[in-house]
This record gives sequence, structure tokens and C-alpha cells, in this order.
Amino acid sequence: MITNFNFKKWAPFTVLAIVALLSLFVPESSMFDGTSVYNAADIAWILVATALVFLMTPGLSLFYGGMVNRKNILSTMIKSVVAAGVVGVLWIVVGFSLAFGHSMGGVIGDPTTFLFFDHVASGAPWVGAPTIPLMLFALFQLMFAIITPGLVVGAVAERIRFTAYILFIVLFSLLVYCPLAHWCWNPDGFLAKMGVLDFAGGTVVHISAGCAALAGAIVLKRRKSHLENIETAPANIPYVLIGTSLLWFGWFGFNAGSALAANGLAVSAFATTNTAAAAAGLSWMFFDVLKGKKPSVLGFCIGAVVGLVAITPGAGFVSIASSIFIGVLSAVVSNVAVYYKTKSTLDDVLDVFPCHGIGGIVGMLLTGVFASKAVNPAGANGLFFGNASFFMTQLAGMAIVVVFSFGMSYGIFKFINFILPLRVSEEEEELGLDASQHNEKYLDLPVAAANYTYEQEAFTA
Repeated sequence: MITNFNFKKWAPFTVLAIVALLSLFVPESSMFDGTSVYNAADIAWILVATALVFLMTPGLSLFYGGMVNRKNILSTMIKSVVAAGVVGVLWIVVGFSLAFGHSMGGVIGDPTTFLFFDHVASGAPWVGAPTIPLMLFALFQLMFAIITPGLVVGAVAERIRFTAYILFIVLFSLLVYCPLAHWCWNPDGFLAKMGVLDFAGGTVVHISAGCAALAGAIVLKRRKSHLENIETAPANIPYVLIGTSLLWFGWFGFNAGSALAANGLAVSAFATTNTAAAAAGLSWMFFDVLKGKKPSVLGFCIGAVVGLVAITPGAGFVSIASSIFIGVLSAVVSNVAVYYKTKSTLDDVLDVFPCHGIGGIVGMLLTGVFASKAVNPAGANGLFFGNASFFMTQLAGMAIVVVFSFGMSYGIFKFINFILPLRVSEEEEELGLDASQHNEKYLDLPVAAANYTYEQEAFTA
């Protein structure tokens, strides 16, 4: 039985219940009959790409979960995965409208355009994806919206309250992600009109998440273990390796799917994605060796992810050869950024800002250097091909996104901390968030086998 009314406990379910009731009043609409414009191959490919991008979310949870303290594995993983629930509903209700609805001054979409996905089924195809249904385009974009707040988890892990993070997902999606998606990917968005290019989310996803991560780490302050300089070994490195593999695999849908058709551009983006990841993984690992370390599983995995981040904004604008340089340079820059972060007081647990934030910035700027109309006639030639003005456009766009993402995210974290505790208590932090926030405990099979006793067997019998 449910007892004792508590507003903070009732609020999440009450909001969800209201949304469920309102959905009953959304008028039904038939599917748009676009047989004359749809392309079956394009539909099939974007369906696959959509599923691949969704796979990145559980991949991210494994990637992060394997690197934190054993007592915080489950709490870290669920914070990434729960975004699929929160954003999965929020996008249908209003998120898609804010990002891709009728533009209001190039800043935000009209929230009534596709309220509760109204007119999405019956609507004509999106202007940038004329051969697939509008609903498929909306679902593909949903997967990007899901993983973005999940990226922030790595910076605030091991100390943020679960309910506070749920609220962060909501506010970040509405106030940061949707506006940025509108600015960059809606043809009427002001950054798109400026000529800023972001093929698959270097600014919208990675710079925004990296800057939000930096803001969250600053607001939440340092963990007790960080203050006492206690080093904690990663809980499960095989998890990190599996997570990296799933991210790499899913990123083919992330970048190649952003061509929004089964065409040569998708093939090119697929190739640049894989090449940059490969080059960056090697670059990070070999650079560690130059610094006196041994080549490590973590080093290659982190480097590969940085390469994937860096190639994302330019995947469909740069050549395959250029992607090697982008991968190598981005890994070195992020590696150096991680080194200086460790020398500072910033407690970004899993280096989200040095890897995703800095990686996204490097990728954004290198798109301004190596973009070529020979690869994508709809793009632009970069600085390497004599077009300095486009590089300056990318630089200006990057600066705008960094300032907006950090400033708005900082305000969101401060607001949440004002209305409810953002950080767990010292006792809860010491106990671990798996137990204190979820009343659950992670125990891998080798440890379980080692702790198994005949007394337990007899008790079970």
C-alpha cells in the first residue's frame, strides 16, 4: 500500500500520469501515403541506423559502469539507461516540436507543431530527409536526444542523487539539447543560417554534454575520495571493452545514418567514422607509452571513443584520409587535457569534459579545416582548401555553443540544488550509491563464486 503523502516522492509519478491522461485526447491520424516519394532502401537503412544509435546507450552504460568504484556500478549505469525512458516520453510530448517544429526566430521550435507527435504520422517528409517518413526521421533524432544527457553521467558519478539527475535530464533536454538541435539542424535555425556545419552531433551532442559535465562537476564539488587523493581501480575493465565495442558499432548508425539515405555519403561517413576511431585508439595508447606508461586496454578504449567524438561533426564533410589526422590529433589533445585535469581540483570522474567536450571542440574546428565540397557538395571547403571564412564560422559557432551549454547547464544544476538536494549525504556516498539510492548491489560472478560457501548451499536447500 502507498502511505504518507510526500510531494517530492509523488511528483514524478504524478507528472507521468498527467502526460498519460493528456495523450488520450490527441486525435488519431493516418499514415502519410508517400509511396511516390519514399525509397525502400533508405527506409530500411535508417531503421537499422536508428536501432544502432539506441544500442549506444546501453554501450555507454557499460563503458561508464566499468570505470567507477564497484559500489557505484549500478547507479552509474542506470543514470545513462534511464534517459531512454525520460527522453523517450519527453521527445514525443514536446521535444521533437522544440527541435524541429516551425522556427520561432531561429531560436526554438513552436512546441505546438508536433505536440504529442500530432501530425508526425501524417506529415510530409522532413525537408532534409525527403525519401523517408517523417516519423522515422523523428525516431532517428530521438536516439540522439536520449544519449546526450546520458553522457553527462560520467562527470557527476558517485555523488549525485538519482531523483535530481532525473530532473536534470528533463531540464537539460528542454533547455539545452532541443534549442541546440534547432539552431544547427533545423534549416531555419540561426547557426544553420550562419553556415555552421555539424553532420551528426559534434556540437549538439558532444560539446553540449561535455560543457554540461564541466558545470555539473563544478556545482557538485569533489568527492571525499578525490579530496583525500584515494585512487580507485576501475571496477570491471571487460565492461569498458564491451561498452567501447558497442559504442563503436552503434556509431556507424550515428554518423553514417545522418546521411538520412542509403547513398554514397553514408558510405563515406561510415568509412571516416571507423578510420578516425582506429587512429585515435592507437594514438592514445602510443602517446601513453611515450609518457612512460604501458599500453593499456583503457587507453585504447578511451582513445577510440575520443576519435569517434571528434569525427562526428565532420563525418560527412571530410575525406577518409583527413579522418586519420583528426583521430590522431584529437586523441593527443584530449590525452593532454586529461593530464592537466588530474593536476587540478576538478572532479570530473570519468573525464567527460576532456574527452567529449574537448574532443567535440577539436572535431568542430577540424571540420572547419578539412571539410571539402568534393566529399559533400552541400557542405563547404575548409581552411585547408583556402576558405578561411568557413573556419571562422565554425569557430564562432563553437564559441556560441560552449558558452550557452555551460551557462545554461550551470544554471540548471544550481536550480535543482535549490529545490532539492543535488548531492547525496556523506554517509550515502561512503556506503555507495547502488545501496543508498537503489537498494541494490553489484556482485560479479567470480566474486560470487569466491564467496560461495557450503553453509549457503545448505541454507538454500
